[in-house]
Amino acid sequence: MDTGISTKDRAAIAEGLSHLLADTYVLYLKTHNFHWNVEGPMFQTLHQMFMEQYTETWNAVDLVAERIRSLGHYAPGTYKEYLGLASIQETPGVPRAGQMLKALIAGQEAVVKTARSVLPLAERADDQPTLDLLTQRMQVHEKNAWMLRSLLKR
Repeated sequence: MDTGISTKDRAAIAEGLSHLLADTYVLYLKTHNFHWNVEGPMFQTLHQMFMEQYTETWNAVDLVAERIRSLGHYAPGTYKEYLGLASIQETPGVPRAGQMLKALIAGQEAVVKTARSVLPLAERADDQPTLDLLTQRMQVHEKNAWMLRSLLKR
């Protein structure tokens, strides 16, 4: 493979993107779970918002995995791998709506931090497609976190 990015750089970027993929997938599953199980006076608002966010996140999983493949590496694809790579922890049980919001804010912010950690690797390798992907993901997750935080204001 000769796309102008060294084998070593491609491996490092793919490793970082594997962590991003794992965080994205765990956040997707958490958001979908909360969509199914949210209750309370804000049910309709949260149910709809969670659906919009998990749908967007689900679509992003494919983008990240395909970038890993484009770099010549295999994308992780099992729950065991994701839990080993992810910085986001599962949420046991069914928390109240406010706790769901806090958990999702933390998850959105974790994805941003993971994406940001891969930026220097992609910058050093002049890997514009990965930089573009990371920028887009950070923008989406920062906006999602803001929207979730706004629901906690009193």
